[in-house]
Amino acid sequence: MTIQLDLKPETEARLIAQAAARGMSVEELISATIDTLLTASDSDDAVLSPQERAEKFVRWAKSHNIQTQPLSDEAISRENIYREREDSQ
Repeated sequence: MTIQLDLKPETEARLIAQAAARGMSVEELISATIDTLLTASDSDDAVLSPQERAEKFVRWAKSHNIQTQPLSDEAISRENIYREREDSQ
């Protein structure tokens, strides 16, 4: 289906920026947003089964940018996490 929208220039610029930030085309961002909106409204009144809840979580997780670098082992070590607390005592 093709839909044509008249957007304010500011809205269009924000949409383009959001799509670029997520590494998506504008069309992909709009489609994903509509899918999320419709999925949320479909399941608001219904109780999800564990399988449906897991599938919804996977769809949500896949909708995020995965190009973020993981934290190093040092960054998440217990010693580094609590270093500030130990230094202040």
